[in-house]
Amino acid sequence: MTRTDVPPTGDERASLVTFLDYVRDTARMKCDGVSAEDARSAPLPGSPLMTLCGLINHVRWVEHWWFDVMFLDGKDEGPWTDEDPDREMRIAVDIPLADLLAEYTAQNVRHRELVAAHSLDEMAKRTLRDGSAINLRWILLHLIEEIARHNGHLDILREMADGTTGD
Repeated sequence: MTRTDVPPTGDERASLVTFLDYVRDTARMKCDGVSAEDARSAPLPGSPLMTLCGLINHVRWVEHWWFDVMFLDGKDEGPWTDEDPDREMRIAVDIPLADLLAEYTAQNVRHRELVAAHSLDEMAKRTLRDGSAINLRWILLHLIEEIARHNGHLDILREMADGTTGD
């Protein structure tokens, strides 16, 4: 996998899209070559849902929420429920990591096309819980932050699983 955090141009859109792709690619890279057992392992006693599978499924559904639900006002098809708000993390251990990564990658392609077709200033169809309006630029920045934070979790889990480290 070839990753870069250097945009082809210095403009804002290229920078945001490049960094979003970079953190997405980093998440995938953290899973390269991991065993199925290690992908489902939750080694942190205080975080029983924190698995490689769970985190990949989580970032996949987070992107769905922000692009498909908030920005486009689409149907929330996420696996979470009021009774089990972390269900995407829980059910992921029953799904092969390769399938989770394939779903995430396919979704990334669709979202890349969505971002290319809209202005960064375009407002999301839905507002935040407090009523604040957000635009596509805010969503991109939020996703970069969210996925980057979870990449730190993936990094720790991967090192604990088999000693693999790296950027």
